[in-house]
Amino acid sequence: MDLVTFVASEPRPYDEVIDAWRTLCPQLTVWEDAINRGLITRCRGEDKTLIVQATSRRPDVASRP
Repeated sequence: MDLVTFVASEPRPYDEVIDAWRTLCPQLTVWEDAINRGLITRCRGEDKTLIVQATSRRPDVASRP
C-alpha cells in the first residue's frame, strides 16, 4: 500500500513513481498488483507527461494478512 499512498498524496510523473518504486522494491509485484486491482491509473498530463495517480477505489483493508 505504500505505492498507493505515495501517489494518493498527489498525482506524480510516471518516471518519478517508477524510479522510486524500483529503488525501494525492485523484486515485488506491487506495481502490477495496484494496476490490476484498479488502485492506481496512468494518464497523460496537459504537457503529455505520463502521470500516475490513485483512483477512487480503495483496497479492502479487512482482507489484508
